[in-house]
Amino acid sequence: MTETASRPTLEAVAARAGVSRATVSRVVNGGDGVREPLAQRVREAVEELGYVPNQAARSLVTKRHDAVAVVIAEPETRVFADPFFALQLRGISKELTAHDNQLVLLLTEGRDDHTRVARYLAGGHVDGALVFSLHLDDPLPALINGAGVPTVFGGRPGWTDRPHGAVYVDSDNRGGAREAVRHLVGLGRRRIAHITGPLDQTSAVDRLDGYRDVVATPDPRLIAVGDFTPAGGERATRELLDRSPDLDAVFAANDLTAAGALRVLRERGLRVPEDIAVIGFDDMLPVAEQTDPPLTTIRQDIEEMGRLMARLLLRTADHPATAGHAATADHPVPAGDAPSGMILPTTLIRRASA
Repeated sequence: MTETASRPTLEAVAARAGVSRATVSRVVNGGDGVREPLAQRVREAVEELGYVPNQAARSLVTKRHDAVAVVIAEPETRVFADPFFALQLRGISKELTAHDNQLVLLLTEGRDDHTRVARYLAGGHVDGALVFSLHLDDPLPALINGAGVPTVFGGRPGWTDRPHGAVYVDSDNRGGAREAVRHLVGLGRRRIAHITGPLDQTSAVDRLDGYRDVVATPDPRLIAVGDFTPAGGERATRELLDRSPDLDAVFAANDLTAAGALRVLRERGLRVPEDIAVIGFDDMLPVAEQTDPPLTTIRQDIEEMGRLMARLLLRTADHPATAGHAATADHPVPAGDAPSGMILPTTLIRRASA
């Protein structure tokens, strides 16, 4: 007898429980209308026989696949080198696992991949999509809209054609940046530079705006464009020092950028924080606690962002008619409701660099 033939069937469970096949199907698939004594007999038969539902057949009944696509609009070299993505994926995975859902990871290396991802989402393989690290000119939002799947975005949308009913989770990027720069001002720093992230992403734009909120008329020589990588931080720091050798503080748009900045400052013989104070953004512990000196930074709960994205998607998929309602500070995840946007607070974490 083959392994497939030896697997217990729905009919075997029905015979063991002494009920009809339809009754077993309703219990296994979470349907209503089965009296508790009968449902208990079915559950006991399932346990005794080790019955595992056929997912394809179950999907025909429930219209659910118990699978969620996670779409990261970055090349795989960036995804696997940046601990930000690992933290967010860990939060997503924990929440999906708790609800017995599978995670399907989709990466986009180029425009051809966008079409592939949209085709996959439209093909009825998953119950929804979690999408993050989008860029402002990214065609994915429009393609996802055409796919017609519930979607939650990581980060504040910066485009006008957001898919209907889509929601998002973000951190208070602008407020966190303001707190970082105010801290530097409070330390007596007067020539505060900013290394941005890629300015086609809303998180980087919001952090630049937060810097400008405090430094009302910044010297343009004190702003350098980075890309959220250590190499970008090194390049931008050299540029800043060449243009403004008298700068006395650097606010970097993320911790990886700050780590790159610290390396260049050390190469130039500058002491941190005595000569130049440095603050990052993210509080990714594998980075922030290992820099020399340990990094003062703005903490955003990256893992929690991922967890909330997954939770909101599952609720949106269960209750599609409720998507698009606003969250409140007192009740950020309303029962049976899905907010259009959720902004999580940030916190200044003080270490030795500032």
